[in-house]
Amino acid sequence: MASEIRRLFPGDDALMMWVADEVFDEPVRPDRLSAYLAAPGHFMIVALADGVVIGQCAAIVHRHPDKVSELYIDEVGVAPAFQRQGIATRMLDAMFALGREHGCEEAWVGTEPDNVAARALYESRKVPHGPAEDFVMYVYRL
Repeated sequence: MASEIRRLFPGDDALMMWVADEVFDEPVRPDRLSAYLAAPGHFMIVALADGVVIGQCAAIVHRHPDKVSELYIDEVGVAPAFQRQGIATRMLDAMFALGREHGCEEAWVGTEPDNVAARALYESRKVPHGPAEDFVMYVYRL
């Protein structure tokens, strides 16, 4: 089945009416989607097949006062039935291009050490700064 890669803009909320299982971690809430799409520097690329969202890639431009702007790839998800068909690669390529358009000189993404599929995807991309880095993350409830 052919898929279309598309960037979402404010007002594109209706495209998210039909989302395949396991594309997002939780159900998409319309109020959160609207706020996300309206926020400057927040980008979402989706993959559509027959009007159903089968993949998504979300990213945020992270600006620094002392370093180059970077594109933080926050989420990449593809419905299991559509995995290993190049959809995630196409979404990442579109997101990298969008980051370059917005002045980003680097992009970064993280995943769990045991997420073999995600690591294979990320390691298949050009890695200008070498292999994956060790990373420790702390999560705080606010």
